[in-house]
Amino acid sequence: MRSNRARLRATSMAATLPMLAGALALGIPAAHAADNPARDALAGTKPAWATAKADKGDASNGAQVSLRVYLAGKDAAGLAAYARAVSDPSSPLYGKYLSSKKAQTRFGATKAQVAAVTSWLKSNGLKVTGVTRHYVSVSGDVAAAEKAFGTQLHNFAKGSKTYRAPSKTASVPDSLKGAVLTVTGLDNAPHKATHDDQLPPPETVFRNSGPFSSYYGSNIASTLPDAYGSKIPYAIKGYTGKQLRAAYGAGSYTGKGVRVAITDAYASPTIALDAQTYATKHGDAKWTTGQLHQVLPAKYTNTKDCGAAGWYGEETLDVEAVHAVAPAADVTYVGSASCMDNDLLDSLSKVVDNHLADIVSNSWGDIEANQTPDLAAAYDQVFQFGAVEGIGFYFSSGDNGDEVANTGTKQVDTPANSAWVTAVGGTSLAVGKSDAYQWETGWGTEKALLSADGKSWTNFPGAFTSGAGGGTSKTVAEPYYQKGVVPNALATANNAEGNRVVPDIAAIADPNTGFLVGQTQTMPDGKTQAYDEYRIGGTSLAAPVIAAVQALAQEARGKAIGFANPEIYARYGKGVYHDVTDKPTGKDLAVARVDFANGYDATGGLVTSVRSLGKDSSLSAVKGYDDVTGVGSPANGYVDSYKRH
Repeated sequence: MRSNRARLRATSMAATLPMLAGALALGIPAAHAADNPARDALAGTKPAWATAKADKGDASNGAQVSLRVYLAGKDAAGLAAYARAVSDPSSPLYGKYLSSKKAQTRFGATKAQVAAVTSWLKSNGLKVTGVTRHYVSVSGDVAAAEKAFGTQLHNFAKGSKTYRAPSKTASVPDSLKGAVLTVTGLDNAPHKATHDDQLPPPETVFRNSGPFSSYYGSNIASTLPDAYGSKIPYAIKGYTGKQLRAAYGAGSYTGKGVRVAITDAYASPTIALDAQTYATKHGDAKWTTGQLHQVLPAKYTNTKDCGAAGWYGEETLDVEAVHAVAPAADVTYVGSASCMDNDLLDSLSKVVDNHLADIVSNSWGDIEANQTPDLAAAYDQVFQFGAVEGIGFYFSSGDNGDEVANTGTKQVDTPANSAWVTAVGGTSLAVGKSDAYQWETGWGTEKALLSADGKSWTNFPGAFTSGAGGGTSKTVAEPYYQKGVVPNALATANNAEGNRVVPDIAAIADPNTGFLVGQTQTMPDGKTQAYDEYRIGGTSLAAPVIAAVQALAQEARGKAIGFANPEIYARYGKGVYHDVTDKPTGKDLAVARVDFANGYDATGGLVTSVRSLGKDSSLSAVKGYDDVTGVGSPANGYVDSYKRH
């Protein structure tokens, strides 16, 4: 589940055209249409799947709804414009961030707006269940919702199921023009995120078998068949902080004085112990008292639908990866009450409203086709407030390549597609002896199994299994900072005017060259819990690694970087990125991997496979910017380059 994109309101055409042009360059279309003189339309509130062909008739008048009416604030266009200016190195307002309080005073909803929206909702028979600086939540029946928002709610077929949705765009009275950003909840299709990592839910211990390489190429699989004409190494046991810091040019920086937040759903009950145990075992700096914080909701919901325990491993990965690369950074984990959009939005809002950090790592999302413009508007408003305050958001780009194998449709993931976040792609990383960086490919895996006689690989190189998400958005306009860097063929793949291309930057993601994590898990007996370790990958790893590198860069700079994309693209071609390609040595590459068939011991047998590198669906890592790794991965000089700005 993901979303993104903020909306602007048109007042007089002459006054707003220049502002709209600037906003559209960041991928943000106007949110409201004055297509009804007595009502103000909330564009995007009718989902694309609610078609006439799929219409199954009226929803029951008595059916219950739960809605959020998001507040536009006093100056939505001004918020977007200031967010751009404060993030653009060429702007005189660059770096002139506002405090959360000043941002709210300048751009947030007024008491009068909140009162007017609340009164209107009540007058239409809806019960107000909560009021925040961002939204008014209400509950009631379908009939009341239809009356309030000037639309009929129908049942629509979506795939094999039926969901409720507006039959036409929702609207609010013209007297509320300028007060309401959007409304969510009129459709009841599930909006939930998944975490982007390559690991089954860790309720039962997960282990890697081996043999392993301790660094890339240290252990050649001499008894296994050749791949691409030569012997190949065994997969890495799992890189640790020392190797990743060397690969990405950390130098002497540690992230001291920098605050990093991590958002995920739920919370691991053993995270503090696991993180300290892991750091001690692998030579990372010990966590100091008060260095790791948790901000958690009063209660959790949807634990079964969201697979709550599976998120424990996500938090563990994110926390341990940030500390491994930026061991002195302050880390705040903000757990969402569930994996649903509304709850994840609340977690992001907590970071912004309380300025809990300057850098926010987010390893979750959904496909763009599941994104609805109403939620996109709500997400992007939070991202814009973050930019105004000097807060940057980093989102994993996804683990299914172009998504064709997963969904049948070529598309990107969201919220990584937002023009207001940094989308982090993935690589396969080779760190050699003495922690020397060797090369990276784009992360894309094809897998073939060892034949029964052990003399060949069956159907080599095998089928695509996973890879870094990327490609061209179908809904978000091309942001100004990508122009001149992103090849025109990519930008115009879905729209002649140009759209947002994902990702922006990349780091290690391939689980075959992955990161070692430590976590308390349930042992095979189903009763005992103990600390254990496993290798993990996915762009869930890339996002916290880049967030940690940004913490090092912020330490070098001495002040917040904020929304980083304009800075990231300004450094393109300056020699501070590894230009990642799929054949860095001039030939195809692969590793051998041996796994426990049951996931934890040899009693169920072993499975031997070859994993090809740099085979990401229809996406390719090529010289220059590409749709797997963006501008590339941070190299020596990247962190130091911030000292000059």
